[in-house]
Amino acid sequence: MYENVEMRQVLADTISFLMERDERIIVIDADLAKANGTLALRNKFPERAFDVGIAEQNMASVAAGMAAYGFIPFIGSFTAFATRRICDQIAISLAYAKRNVKIIGSDPGISAELNGGTHMSMEDIGVLRSIPGVVIFEPADAVQLAKALPKIVEYDGVVYIRLYRKPAAVIFNDDYEFDLFKADVIKEGSNISIFATGIMVEEALQADEILKAEGIEAEIINIHTIKPIDKDAVLKSARKTGAVVVCENHNIIGGLKSAVAEVLSEEYPVPIKSIGVKDHFGEVAKMDYLKNKYHMTAEDIAAAAKDAINMKR
Repeated sequence: MYENVEMRQVLADTISFLMERDERIIVIDADLAKANGTLALRNKFPERAFDVGIAEQNMASVAAGMAAYGFIPFIGSFTAFATRRICDQIAISLAYAKRNVKIIGSDPGISAELNGGTHMSMEDIGVLRSIPGVVIFEPADAVQLAKALPKIVEYDGVVYIRLYRKPAAVIFNDDYEFDLFKADVIKEGSNISIFATGIMVEEALQADEILKAEGIEAEIINIHTIKPIDKDAVLKSARKTGAVVVCENHNIIGGLKSAVAEVLSEEYPVPIKSIGVKDHFGEVAKMDYLKNKYHMTAEDIAAAAKDAINMKR
């Protein structure tokens, strides 16, 4: 069980473990190895851990070349630089060319905190979700991250890992069985479906306690892979409850809400409410302040759930 362990440390430890067993795995950083937790890999694997400097486009291009020779590169930077800054390289050099590269984007959404609006990527899922063949994964906790990384290495293709760097709330125990393409039903319910990803899973579980006190049974589902989304899980839950709330640390345009709404609008329309950033840039502040500013708290989720339930009535 990981408790009070930074997610970036779990990332580095797990990649190190995998590198010991697979000589094809390499790590390429763009001057942020210390911030992202991968700096120690250079000492342990000096011939397979590199820094290209502040040149993220070059980082992606180098990774594409290495992948063409059979390596499995992990490239990493802050989320804003790992997605929107290198969007063209991801689209053409990686996805179009069918290269087996794993992208780590750290500090997603409001978790960028004091780095401020320029580093606060609210659109990274939306940017990459529109590129064919890109898998988008966001772990809810350290256990899920550690279980996911070997599966991500096994998957042949571009995978974007949306990584919260700091210690995350414990959601899963060590017996948890991970499937990259199947959502996790954390708690079953009958009145409302709450789909959440990343740090918003903890908020959804706190919202469940609020709703439970009012006699409302919520179904809590962790959507760890936003693309391709687990359509069966979305439809099964929506058919059971008849109303949905989607919670994400991202703009509600283009991210998880859009993915869920696309599934439901085509196959089973139900009332749907959104929790996330509503078409807004970020700003310099701590997480608690930002959660309140963008209405991303457990209380906001509970209120949205009650609104969705009233809409279906």
